[in-house]
Amino acid sequence: MSVLECRNLTKAYKRGWNVLDNLNLSIPEGKIIGLLGPNGCGKSTLIKLIAGLLVPNKGEILVDGKPVGEETKAIVSYLPERTYFNSSMKVSELISYFAEFYADFDKDKAYRLMSDLDIDTNAKLKTLSKGTKEKVQLILVMSRQAKLYLLDEPIAGVDPAAREYILSTIVGNYNPEATIIITTHLIADVEQVLDDFMFISYGGKILKSGNAEEARIENNCSLDELFREVFRCSQNF
Repeated sequence: MSVLECRNLTKAYKRGWNVLDNLNLSIPEGKIIGLLGPNGCGKSTLIKLIAGLLVPNKGEILVDGKPVGEETKAIVSYLPERTYFNSSMKVSELISYFAEFYADFDKDKAYRLMSDLDIDTNAKLKTLSKGTKEKVQLILVMSRQAKLYLLDEPIAGVDPAAREYILSTIVGNYNPEATIIITTHLIADVEQVLDDFMFISYGGKILKSGNAEEARIENNCSLDELFREVFRCSQNF
């Protein structure tokens, strides 16, 4: 069963230029899926449309069979590309805020994960490093019992050690019946946690998709290497 359907989805920020152009895709339940492509190809725009932060110019999005709205926002947990929290708030205050705002938020789980990563919950956000801020935001997002997690560039701008922590947190702390969509241009760093992948090019064109392990075996290369080849070939047409 598909947890996400996009049908003829088009989004333009200005006349004559479509960030997404008649995009069609279907995302199954219970998978970690990489939406992989270069900066500016429409990944973040697609995630914001699914999360209900943007409205398409054309087409439709169905989350768990329902159009984007209040019902779907209740089952979607969204990690934006940039931290949006008030930097003067303490980590514990953010946890309380999420617990109050989201009925499916697991406060005990959030505190446990913060402790596992040695994050001081009495610290103010502005005193934390960029990597720790990223971890805090991810923990809050992953502590919800959502049906669909949208993680927009979760490892961009953080050091390799923080990337490992972030990816292990993603894999180890979600409902296996749920679906996670990870957008990134750092394919080599995330491919080991992916079940399926989609290579997306400019205009939201899906160049190739499938099972990650099968693609590696069939092509005798990593997803990162395969993407470079597929993307290079697409530029020649």
